[in-house]
Amino acid sequence: MMLPLLRSSAIFVLAYALGGKTSLRLVPVPERGSATSNIAAADAVPANPRSLMLEFSGATLARWPNGRFVAAGTPWKWNYELGVLLEGMDLVWEETGDPNVYRYIRGSIDSFVSPTGSIATYRPSENQLDSILLGRQLMLLYRRTHAPRYAKAAALLYQQLMRQPRTRSGGFWHKQIYPDQMWLDGLYMAEPFYAEYASIFHHPEAFSDVTHQFVLIQQHAYDPVTGLLFHGWDESRKQRWANPTTGTSAQIWARGMGWYLMALVDTLPYYPANAPGRKVLLEILRREASAVIHYQSADSGLWFEVMDKAGDPGNYPESSASCMFVYALAKGVRLGYLPQSDLRASERGFQGIVSHFVHPGANHSIDLTGTVKGAGLGGDPYRDGSYRYYLSEKVVTNDPKGIGAFLLASGELAKMTGPAASAH
Repeated sequence: MMLPLLRSSAIFVLAYALGGKTSLRLVPVPERGSATSNIAAADAVPANPRSLMLEFSGATLARWPNGRFVAAGTPWKWNYELGVLLEGMDLVWEETGDPNVYRYIRGSIDSFVSPTGSIATYRPSENQLDSILLGRQLMLLYRRTHAPRYAKAAALLYQQLMRQPRTRSGGFWHKQIYPDQMWLDGLYMAEPFYAEYASIFHHPEAFSDVTHQFVLIQQHAYDPVTGLLFHGWDESRKQRWANPTTGTSAQIWARGMGWYLMALVDTLPYYPANAPGRKVLLEILRREASAVIHYQSADSGLWFEVMDKAGDPGNYPESSASCMFVYALAKGVRLGYLPQSDLRASERGFQGIVSHFVHPGANHSIDLTGTVKGAGLGGDPYRDGSYRYYLSEKVVTNDPKGIGAFLLASGELAKMTGPAASAH
């Protein structure tokens, strides 16, 4: 599978080094006509997902040693952004078997996990679902090494879920400071780890609870007009951002939907084949994937920051959400959860991502632009969940969430191009 590449200025293509290790470099080429987002016009300029995966993973190793992407002197904490980045690096390792990538993953985690299994800077009393995501790296390292400290550290996160505050209907609070609220983000942060831990350590009773989390947010945050989900739901309806009747927030945030779709495709593989909830999650995934594809830009193949308002003033295509959709759609097709026809939407999305957001960086590196730094609901200063709010958040280059999502997207499409190296 060869995918076309078009830059906004149409002045860069990918060139491949011959012999030895395959690598990429960006080289200037003559201007080719109008600099529009018409992807079809770039069919003669190939871009290979596997090569881009290698280029971005190499840049990550160089840019953020041991996964540390904060400025020197800034406190370094157990955090979900590292979790997204390492999820992408996991897929690179799976595809390549590169020991440098494995050492990067392990070194990043070992900087937090003590020989006794405690986790530096982790605060279970905060009840942050965000803190759960790195548990997936603990599970990977435990499966690889069987070292007890990784299992002990993972057990701390599992115990948090066992004690996590819940809405009256049984949904996990997103954080201690956000009572009675479920956010789409939380499904990705918690459920794939919850299901994997239950699978490996034999807690079959957990799968009904995992299913319940997806069903609750589907029931209460679903927008019947678009078929998509609003970013958050406040069961108490006390928040200013919450609809007084439904409790939902007001907008459909693209990365929120990206978290949700990735949560589904990353959780389903751990379900026993005969688990009743498996069919439920498959139905949700197929319905939501169809809605997501419906809101893909016909021009660029991308998805907009506020998904259902592409033509409204100030709205813009966003890179991390687009990467998440590309990944989730491709993985869903590969695992047989989604129809083969959905792969075309994933490929078009990847074309758009490379066309709009991949650029040559400093020191012969490579950059990913167009990632919204963060978005949430409530808090201080208060985030009201309005259309204007989502468009006010900062957009950055080389955000770890964006890079991690790009590695997932390119890596998953790379699986379609040939057999992976045997990593584990």
